[in-house]
Amino acid sequence: MTAAAPATFDAPSASSPALEMIDVTVTSLKDPARVVVEGVNWTVGAGDFWVIGGLHASGKSDFLALAAGIVRPTRGTYRVFGRALVGGYENELLAARLRLGLVFDGGQLLNHLTIAENIALPICYHGDCAPADAAARVEELLELTGLAPWAGETPNTISRNWQQRAGLARALALNPEVLFLDSPLTGLDPRDAAWWLEILAQLSAGHPIVSGRALTLVVSGDDFRPWQDRARQFAMLKHKQFLNLGNRPEAAREAALLRESPAVEVN
Repeated sequence: MTAAAPATFDAPSASSPALEMIDVTVTSLKDPARVVVEGVNWTVGAGDFWVIGGLHASGKSDFLALAAGIVRPTRGTYRVFGRALVGGYENELLAARLRLGLVFDGGQLLNHLTIAENIALPICYHGDCAPADAAARVEELLELTGLAPWAGETPNTISRNWQQRAGLARALALNPEVLFLDSPLTGLDPRDAAWWLEILAQLSAGHPIVSGRALTLVVSGDDFRPWQDRARQFAMLKHKQFLNLGNRPEAAREAALLRESPAVEVN
């Protein structure tokens, strides 16, 4: 049995945004009864590069989880490539969800699998193939992320930075069209942070690992400064609100407020 090629789909038309939220309410993953962001109106076009800022407990991870299709809004409408994510059979939403990738904070890998096996998992699961049949794609992703020397190691034996890179490799395995990254720069030294900034810039421009297509990116973080010359759109989560800051100059003016504002209260 041979592995299927990474999934490819028709790009959304100019009149159909990649993602669209209309009056969306986001609740906490840990406590679904607690609202973390409400009244979100947000449109993401194909090829956009967004940074969503916010202090600790502002709801960044919850927001990305909803945007990536892991949970659904408790209020409002969320459309992915023109299709609303609503209640129903998972198979009905699978095609849309496979067009999205998510890099969790810290990678969130399976410790009983090797790094290579973690990366192969989505390919084998969705392509109904054996790990050997996914080897070529896995090798490409290991080389991209610099993980080849640790391919046979388990996640608990490598540092957080390398775990995060493995999470990136796994998220790219099925060639998504939109990639969400939960605080990829947190806790990194300048050299490792520079690697992430450069690889994301390459993916945004159209890297061969994603078939040369400009990948749509949505990244979260607690500081806009590293992204000023990389991202093209900025927003902030503050006091349970989603604030669209627009382009770089507007984000620069708000960056100081982001660092100085008190954290959002947790109910």
